[in-house]
Amino acid sequence: MEKLIERAKAIRLAIFDVDGVLTDGRLYFMPDGTEFKSFNTLDGHGIKMLIASGVEVAIISGRKSPLVERRAANLGIKHLIQGREDKLTALAELREIVPVEMHEIAFLGDDLPDLPVIRRVGLGMAVVSADGFVREHAHGITSARGGAGAAREFCELIMRAQGTLDKAQAAYL
Repeated sequence: MEKLIERAKAIRLAIFDVDGVLTDGRLYFMPDGTEFKSFNTLDGHGIKMLIASGVEVAIISGRKSPLVERRAANLGIKHLIQGREDKLTALAELREIVPVEMHEIAFLGDDLPDLPVIRRVGLGMAVVSADGFVREHAHGITSARGGAGAAREFCELIMRAQGTLDKAQAAYL
């Protein structure tokens, strides 16, 4: 855990995958073809607190969905890249907009398309429900499943390491 805390201290940009990380990974389609997703409010509030603490937040997703656009807007996430299986290239494009070093980036993922980014950033983590090979190569693994508090845990790890979690929580007292 000490190594994770050390890595988390330097984070200036936190990136999230969507399906399997911000959701439980299941895809829901209505008979008319419309799609819906279920997001966890605890995860959402963790992301809002992380943004308020001064860490930039982004989403890189392999799928494209207007629901993700809406969720990102609701949470105040300014950087959204969708429909991109090559997440390493998407990360390079994001770094042109948000100039940070690789060791200042955290990424939370769950499946093989996330692995190149997980292995190259300063803090590459997997949700406990992630593919086994991905978990094996991540710096750390959340105790919560994707869509069930994993993003909140990831956010709180970063804020705890940077000394901003207590202030974020105290704002609600």
